[in-house]
Parts: sequence; C-alpha cells; structure tokens
Amino acid sequence: MSEKINLVVIGGGPGGYAAAFLAADLGMNVTLVDLEKNPGGVCLYTGCIPSKALLHVAKLISEAEEAKNFGVEFSKPKIDIDKLRSWKNDVVNKLTGGLGVLSKQRKINYIRGKASFVNSSAVTIEKTEGGMEELKFDKAIIATGSRITTIPSLEIKSERFLNSKTALDLPAIPKSLLVIGGGYIGLELGSVYNALGSKVSVVEMLDGLLPGADRDLVSHLAKRIKSSFEEVMLKSKVVEIKEVKNGVKVTIEDKDGNINDKIYDYVLMSIGRKPDMSGLGLENTKVQVNDRGWINVNEQLRTDDPNIFAIGDIVGDPMLAHKASHEGRAAVEVIAGEKVVFEPKAIPAVVFTDPEIAWAGLTETQAKEQNVKVNISKFPWAASGRATTLDRFDGVTKILSEPETDRILGVGICGPGAGELIAEGVLAIEMAANLTDLKLTIHPHPTLSETMMEAAEVFFGQSTHIYRPKRNK
Repeated sequence: MSEKINLVVIGGGPGGYAAAFLAADLGMNVTLVDLEKNPGGVCLYTGCIPSKALLHVAKLISEAEEAKNFGVEFSKPKIDIDKLRSWKNDVVNKLTGGLGVLSKQRKINYIRGKASFVNSSAVTIEKTEGGMEELKFDKAIIATGSRITTIPSLEIKSERFLNSKTALDLPAIPKSLLVIGGGYIGLELGSVYNALGSKVSVVEMLDGLLPGADRDLVSHLAKRIKSSFEEVMLKSKVVEIKEVKNGVKVTIEDKDGNINDKIYDYVLMSIGRKPDMSGLGLENTKVQVNDRGWINVNEQLRTDDPNIFAIGDIVGDPMLAHKASHEGRAAVEVIAGEKVVFEPKAIPAVVFTDPEIAWAGLTETQAKEQNVKVNISKFPWAASGRATTLDRFDGVTKILSEPETDRILGVGICGPGAGELIAEGVLAIEMAANLTDLKLTIHPHPTLSETMMEAAEVFFGQSTHIYRPKRNK
C-alpha cells in the first residue's frame, strides 16, 4: 500500500524531514519541498543548533571564570569573533549537509522552492533556481513551521537592531545589549552575549522571567541572571526605539509608569514566534485555520481536508522541534494505514540557559490553574554530592504525583544538565511509573541523576541526604 502513495511534504525542518525520511523507508514516493539547500529548517539553520553551539562556548567561558573558586585562574579569554562565527556555521553545515546525504540515499525528490496548493491534490512549486513546477499528490503533509514575531511599531531598519536570527550571525560583540522579551530565546541569546563580554539588560512586560514555567524553577535562574546581567526590568515595556549617533535610544516605561530613555549599543527583539502559512494557498483546499492562526488537526494530525495532514509549529503549542518530529512520524504511519494517534503523556521542554531549566508532564502552575490535586516532592541540589563537586548548588529536582496512586504526573528540574536529565522523567510519565518505582531504581553515585531518585525518596521521608518527615497522604 505504501509503495502506491505519492506524498509531498512541505517544509524541511525536524518535522518535515523526519516525516519524509520515514515515508521513504516505508516505500512511499516522497517529494520534500523547502527553500534551503538541504533539509534542516529553522531549527538547524537559525535556531536550536547554532544557538546551542554558541551556548556551549558561553558555558566554557563561564566555567573558566568560576574556576577561580577552586584556586585555578585562566587569563581573560580572547574572542576571535570571525573564527567563532565560522565554527558555528561549520556545525550547521555539517548537520544539514548530512541530512542532504540521507535524503539522497533514501531517493527522496528534494526540491528547493516554495509550494502552494492548487487544490486538494496538487501544488505548484516556485523553484529557487527559477521556474515553476506543478506536482500532483495522493497525500500531503504541511510542516512549514513558524516565523519570528515582531512589533512593527518598534522595528527600526538598522544593523544595531537584531532578532533571533540575525543575533546568531554574531555581527559584533556589543558593549551593551538590550534584550526585549524575557522568554527562553531571549535569555539564551542574552546569555551568549553576556559571556562574550556584552553588558546585557532584559526588559519583560510580565512580573517574571520565563512566563509559564514554575516559579520555584525559575527563581534559581533569575538570581544568577540578576547577578551577571547589567539590569533586569520586569513589568516594563518598550515604548519607542530610535537609532542615534552613538547607539540605539530606547524609551522604557517601568512598573510605576515612569518613562526613561536608555541608550544601548545593540537591541535584540525576541518576543516569540507565530505559525508560518504565508503563500500556502490553503484557501484552495478544505484545510481550516483556528482563531489563533493554527491549522486544525485531530489526534491523527489530519486536517479538515482528507488528503492533507499538518504537523509541528503550525498546529499549536508546544512549538518544539522534537514534538514536530514525533508528529511527523505519526502522520506518516497514519498515511501508511497504521492505527496510530499522537497522544504523548509528556513533551519535554528545555531552556538552555545557565542553569538549565527543564520540565515534562504536568507542571505545578498547570495543576493550580486546572485545580488538579497533586503531591509535590523536591530534592534541593545543595544536598547533592555531585552538585557540590561542581560548586553548583543552584538547582532543584521536583516531582508531581497523583495523591491516590503515587503515579508520576510531572517532573521539573533546574540545574546544569537539566535538559539531559529530564528524559528520565519523560519515560517515567509515559510508562505510568510511580514514586516507588523511581525510589527503588538504583542510580549511579555520584551523579546529578541521583536527584531524581532522592526526590522520590523525599516523598516517603526516606531521603538519605536530607531530613524530611514523611508527609501524610
């Protein structure tokens, strides 16, 4: 059955290429359409991968500075920005080039261009190299991802005004940088520039950084940012931006309504992303879009058009690469005739700042909003032997469990390497593990992963390294 299916995938990001590769493996005739030379999408070209490469450099610089606490001093780092930019680009080219090879090995028809629906069984492709091509299909998967959200009234045409894409190009190491937006992208990029030597300030409209994340996790990061960044302005908003002779003048209204002008060398606007469906020609199909700008899909990623599926950022939150990849694979399996639905119990989220913050499943914030009763047990990293050897006590591991069964509903972690540790929490939630399962799972010592086990032990009042009386259920 799969061999007869002519599938077109529009968008070559982590969702699109994962879908296309699996479809080819299942014997389908696959066409993958994207504007870039190779698959990869925003994640690999101008998002996840280059930002993490630069964050690794930031981590090295930070650790070298912190080594003073151990009696080891390094000279001040010399930043060769051209070489750093080149290394970051090499990382991107290596990974996207590898995907190009994999695409050819699978005999996928890869077309550089922009696709638009003619009807529910055909698209036209405006090729990057010139010319148009019409392509008929049996099934289509839309995976066009998202694009940068802006505030048009605040945008200025200046090389000193950056967004999340241009900031990764490292145009300079500004003497001072204002980050507009206290979300994960802004804080990650701000951390990079701060490590490279910029005096970084952040302005956020809400009353805390990382809106939506649990406050007890964010508190550790907020404390570190406050000590390393130049200024953190909460409950504040940017009113006006103008380029001046010596930089960018930004007019900011603070929480008390006071308005002040501040001058920065560069400004980075990072206020989020929105679904990208420009030029898709959805009006020529039966695909429906909701009032939030996302394509309507069911649990099998089917749109209102029987021939068209949609995955990734364009179908709703969370807008994460790994979610898109799994949606893409699920959609392909449905197309292949398998009885499949996309219904994960937990989709992990990671903020790659220092310390990292990660969570999966039900958060404490969501539990309060939804009036869901949960038990919460925490293990502070100040009691972790491994954290002590790293001189990093700014962390916590938290587990949310169901009162009646002790089943693990959610996990939150703050600390170095939280993004790696959260996978165990995801598995525990997906496998319906309970606190006893986690408590009895032998973890290697000394490791940060032990904090998962000890957080479970805390619930029973049996944690070896902290004293907490058993709570009454």
